Amino acid sequence: MTNRSLIPVLVTMMLVTGVCNTILNKYQDLQCVRNCDSPDPKARMYFEQPVIQTVQMFIGEMGCWIVVLLSYVYRRFTASRRPAPLLAGGYRRVRNDDMDDTTSIEDEDQTLVDSDDPASKPLLATEDGRQYLRGWKVFYLAAPACCDITATTLMNVGLLLVAASIYQMTRGAVVLFVGLFSVLFLHRRLYLYKWLGLFLVMLGVGLVGLAGALFGGDQKHGLPDGDVSAEESVAPDAVRAIIGVLLIAFAQIFTASQFVLEEWILERYAMDPLNVVGWEGIFGFLVTVTAQIILHLAIGRTEAGRYGYFDAIEGWRQVFTNGEVALASIFIMISIGGFNFFGISVTRAVSATSRSTIDTSRTLFIWLVSLALGWETFKWLQVVGFAILVYGTFLFNDIVRPPLKACLPETATPPNRERRLSVASVEHI
Repeated sequence: MTNRSLIPVLVTMMLVTGVCNTILNKYQDLQCVRNCDSPDPKARMYFEQPVIQTVQMFIGEMGCWIVVLLSYVYRRFTASRRPAPLLAGGYRRVRNDDMDDTTSIEDEDQTLVDSDDPASKPLLATEDGRQYLRGWKVFYLAAPACCDITATTLMNVGLLLVAASIYQMTRGAVVLFVGLFSVLFLHRRLYLYKWLGLFLVMLGVGLVGLAGALFGGDQKHGLPDGDVSAEESVAPDAVRAIIGVLLIAFAQIFTASQFVLEEWILERYAMDPLNVVGWEGIFGFLVTVTAQIILHLAIGRTEAGRYGYFDAIEGWRQVFTNGEVALASIFIMISIGGFNFFGISVTRAVSATSRSTIDTSRTLFIWLVSLALGWETFKWLQVVGFAILVYGTFLFNDIVRPPLKACLPETATPPNRERRLSVASVEHI
């Protein structure tokens, strides 16, 4: 069990790493990588490599294996320093001559060890009857990883077109699709107040998107002030904002599919959440790199695809030759790994519902940081949309009571049960 005094530290680090991840991705998008000294702003090229940013995310997820390895080494070290267990009669076992130096008494007789390590019980199931996810069945996690690839790449493209706060707020639409898919595929039952929460989430996302369209000219997407006139920039930026919001909202279909797939898998099989994140990182990295090579050969190396999203050689050249982009990549990988780790720790120490509440507040901090950096201006419509979005999310997660008694189920109060942790709920970006 986590020490209760550490919970504020875990919550703080979850917020810090989550905010840093989105801000760093946006900062990376704003870096000029080619023709930066050109007097013509249209000739300058900025870092627009959503596929590479997806690869960075999966590398960060694979970093969870470092924590798993350190935890394993720590358990082995502490186990080797424990005294041998007492047997009947009050004496301790002695080592046999045929035992090598790497074999402990605990390894010789597993019946004397009270171990809660699933790896030491390969033939046993959990208390709720689930089998441990191991062997070839680990490849089940490749399905949600592929959904994560599609969702993350689309969101990275959307982040190129909108402000960081609008990007984060629009991601709140995932609640709607998770609710719908849970009803359709997992046969969950949603009460009226939860449908009301989903409606409010969509209303909030719509207002946020409208704010981006109406005030698109106020957002900075890499062009310094004075490069283009207001008349030339407002309309294109408004169109860009609408396209960006639609891409991010559409990506939530795949994010919700990932959530539902992982919940379906983890209802039947047991695995430590940190291991799930690590395996998804491996599968996602392999699939993304393979797809990137194929797309580069088919599109990226052509004249039409040169310098585009699928030009892998140019993209990786930009990463390794531009200091700001390379440094941002390192911090992005660290922040996403840290966000996953601290997020899981918060879920275990407090609850999944509390974590969803904390993660919602991350949007507010991203907005404040963006305002402080001058990446966007204050828009009252965006604040209204955010407030409705937060209220809808809280209502769906049973954090606030429904406004009308008619919305409550017949059993009176809404269930405030703890949901089983679905590692799909781990935020990536």
